Amino acid sequence: MTIPAERLDQIAHRFAELEARMASGQLVGDAFVQASRDYAELEPVARVAAEVKAAREEVASLEEMLADPEMKAMAEEELEELRQRLPEAERELAIAMLPRDSADAKPAMLEIRAGTGGDEAALFAGDLYRMYERFAAEQGWKVEPVSMSAAEVGGFKEVVANIAGTGVFARLKFESGVHRVQRVPETESGGRIHTSAATVAVLPEPDEVDVQIDAGDLKIDTYRASGAGGQHVNTTDSAIRITHLPTNTVVTCQDGRSQHKNREKAMQVLRARLFEQQREATEGAEAEARKAMVGSGDRSERIRTYNFPQGRVTDHRIGLTLHKLPEILAGTGLGELVDALIAEDEAKRLAAMTE
Repeated sequence: MTIPAERLDQIAHRFAELEARMASGQLVGDAFVQASRDYAELEPVARVAAEVKAAREEVASLEEMLADPEMKAMAEEELEELRQRLPEAERELAIAMLPRDSADAKPAMLEIRAGTGGDEAALFAGDLYRMYERFAAEQGWKVEPVSMSAAEVGGFKEVVANIAGTGVFARLKFESGVHRVQRVPETESGGRIHTSAATVAVLPEPDEVDVQIDAGDLKIDTYRASGAGGQHVNTTDSAIRITHLPTNTVVTCQDGRSQHKNREKAMQVLRARLFEQQREATEGAEAEARKAMVGSGDRSERIRTYNFPQGRVTDHRIGLTLHKLPEILAGTGLGELVDALIAEDEAKRLAAMTE
């Protein structure tokens, strides 16, 4: 895909204008924040566009040198190398110019729930949570648990966490769906392989200005928190249940001993869920297009199988199997899967644009 020269000039002009505004010292408050976001989004595009423009100009210059017998041999050698490099730079630019999900730069809310498989599903939910925790640490992100419902045997019936950092949602958004595990449970005396599942949802975490919540639309209940097995973990009504009446969205939080902190965390989750509902409603056409790419992000879609007897992990959306199950569950090998999913999504969107 060749980007017209006029478009390269437009990108360079827009970036120069933005740099000048940022350097002027006249931007304050929301204007500075918006300009900073625009700069961060445009900078990688402008950088690759400048490289492509320079390479094209060099090709033109070398082609002129071919007419000079004394310079022809050197020009041909450099042209050969440049003509091999330029298409990759053109493709990199085309990918950089693809429309971005407006939520890509945001932090994310990670929700993991045990599915079919009873105790084994809860244990697997715990494995997945630790996998994402370690992967986040590798990326330099910060993970903060929001709500945890522990299972008696270990693992989690449900766990919700906030992951803060640069581009978290962009890297993790393809993790939403059903994750299936095939292994022999520790409690299985006959050595039979069981299949269990856990659902993962990754939601972009909005800023407060992204989602306006009317206090009159909320029903807030307090109750006494309980731990695994139903035992009370404290003697005060610190647990919070918030119901958003217009959408009947219910969020609970009981991890902290402070009712105030539990309420803050519950509101954090509520904003993320309402933001995702708004995105689905307002981006109908874009959402349909996304479903045709790597995946819909629907938590009911089976996306991946972790097979312990064979030590493999298979992502069913892109047909990729890696025999690196221990590394992936340790978080160190997950990046290879994440990168492959992002590359496949970019390739399909690029192909769709050129059809």
